[in-house]
Amino acid sequence: MPTIRKRGDYQWEAQVRRKGFPPQSKTFNTRADAELWSATIESEMGRGVFIDRSDAERSTIGEIIERFTKEFAPFHYKARLDGKEAWRFQCQHLNSALGKYSLAALDQKLIAQYRDNRLETVGSSTVRKELFMLSKILKFAETECAITLPRGNPVDKIRKPTEGKARDRRLSNDEWERLEAECKKSRNIYLWPAVQLAVETGMRQNELLTLTRKNIDMKRRIAYLWDTKTEARAVPLSPTAVAILENLPISISGVAIPLERMTLYHVFEAACKRAKIENFTWHDLRHESLSRLAERGDMTVLELAAVSGHKTLQMLKRYTHLQAEKLAEKLANKPI
Repeated sequence: MPTIRKRGDYQWEAQVRRKGFPPQSKTFNTRADAELWSATIESEMGRGVFIDRSDAERSTIGEIIERFTKEFAPFHYKARLDGKEAWRFQCQHLNSALGKYSLAALDQKLIAQYRDNRLETVGSSTVRKELFMLSKILKFAETECAITLPRGNPVDKIRKPTEGKARDRRLSNDEWERLEAECKKSRNIYLWPAVQLAVETGMRQNELLTLTRKNIDMKRRIAYLWDTKTEARAVPLSPTAVAILENLPISISGVAIPLERMTLYHVFEAACKRAKIENFTWHDLRHESLSRLAERGDMTVLELAAVSGHKTLQMLKRYTHLQAEKLAEKLANKPI
């Protein structure tokens, strides 16, 4: 039988003790609520479906996010030199919107509302990443903090936004000539070499900005990338890329392109504006690089993945049609 006792004018404490289960207690404003809760807990214990909700009710999402950022994330995500780790921004957005709720209160309806509200201001890809981060945080609560989630992981039970259509922006020959001219006019001497290296190597922006000279083997024409989005890898360097690196001024820091991310962003944006080029981002340079490699027709998808650093071949399917065109020309015995 449950024990219910008055703790104050508007406080009623209910206690449920049953052999084989941890003691349960909770305080309510009315005796009726205390009795209803006690009866529910006893019934669940009797039917063998009881789940201890106490830790989940006492812990807020904000508290778990704080623990995640201190105890888990720093040891599982590589720290960027500019301190702009994506996971930090994702955790901040999640904490701002959901931090006040307890883990026990988090359900599909609440997460779906967060998803829909975020889709009004940011793209679907951003929302997908934030939802996956929330799922990872909840898994951390279960495995590392030993907190049972009464509803399981509600993120698994809601619809995720579809991935946005992949960008396919490539510059025409005339646009490339204008971009080259404006980049060379820039007061920043590293802008045009950085653009060239991005196209020649297919490196991500952060990989390019953290590449050090000690990780470049000029004789073997290989650049070793350690601070990458996926995992460490070796990137082959074309003769053009080698020549660019050899002609770059040597910086004290030892970094090949000693620029801050936002500095590069602003000077590149300014060059595009002067060249009257619209809707072209730095990441489009990586797409240009991989498109050019695919258009050669002599590289397999596996070789393309070795250069790009993609974990799965699924990410490279968009480039296979470019290879197919070259193969069709081969079948027709046309010169390539």
